[in-house]
Amino acid sequence: MSLVPSSHRGIVHRFYGKGVAFEHLLTLETPSSRNTLIWIGGLGDGLLTVTYPTKLAEKLPPNWCIVQALLSSSYSGWGTSSLKRDAKELARCVDYFLKQRPGGKVVLMGHSTGSQDVMEYLVGEGSQSRPPISGAIFQAGISDREALVQHMPAELYQSSCSLAQEWVRDGRGDEILPKSATNNILGAPVTAYRWLSLAAKGGDDDYFSSDLDDQQLKKTLGALKPETPVMFLLSGCDEHMPDFVDKDALIAKWSNIIKEAGGAVDEEHGGVIEEAFHNLEGDPDEVVQDLIRRVNGFLMTIDSGDRKDSSNL
Repeated sequence: MSLVPSSHRGIVHRFYGKGVAFEHLLTLETPSSRNTLIWIGGLGDGLLTVTYPTKLAEKLPPNWCIVQALLSSSYSGWGTSSLKRDAKELARCVDYFLKQRPGGKVVLMGHSTGSQDVMEYLVGEGSQSRPPISGAIFQAGISDREALVQHMPAELYQSSCSLAQEWVRDGRGDEILPKSATNNILGAPVTAYRWLSLAAKGGDDDYFSSDLDDQQLKKTLGALKPETPVMFLLSGCDEHMPDFVDKDALIAKWSNIIKEAGGAVDEEHGGVIEEAFHNLEGDPDEVVQDLIRRVNGFLMTIDSGDRKDSSNL
């Protein structure tokens, strides 16, 4: 579906060097929201490339606003970047808004591979020293590896991983793979390291694959802290998830890992958004409104501090 040309009110925040974040505004009045929902897009995403955050901005609780973070990995930059770099840049973004709005809360919302960014922020190397957030939402946090296997010829997938592994072994992990190696499937130059991170089992991006066992998930989801509740939202018609994946069962598996480790997960508002595609582009309004309802429910729970049970909001 092609996007309709349009204009959008907002404020551009520069939170470091080249890092900026766009805050959606409904009017030209100075925003008074104390709490900030920072939205992080997936591979190839940039400012306004996904439309549902604009609709979400119109329906957020009055004390919340949504900002879209533009990182060095945005647009085509992801192919030469890494989750570690994204997490460092997000830390600067979170720190900026915490200082801009003293006493306010910050929640991170990842879309697609933006969900991997949020996981890296919370449990990756250096997470202990990052500014604390009040919650995290994983929307369409799916396996890049399983998506690539689904969309690529098997022989091409195997040969691309073999070449990338060879280059990494030879100290060439930061070099760009030839287009022919990946058939330019993701539309951007990609280093050998980032390809393996996305495509190989156990790669740095491999947080959400359906074939990860409990022991692997306990090292990631099981490391989430109880003071940072999370919510999972998967799309019922996600075109990048294999048909064999039982989405409800997968969310239940993730949630159980978190709860068994003492973490907090919102199972009331989280779940599968029926009839939704990966980024909800072109979906009926009632599907988008379902997502908005769930996000708002999570934010209002965070805002109220209602934690009757640390394992289940």
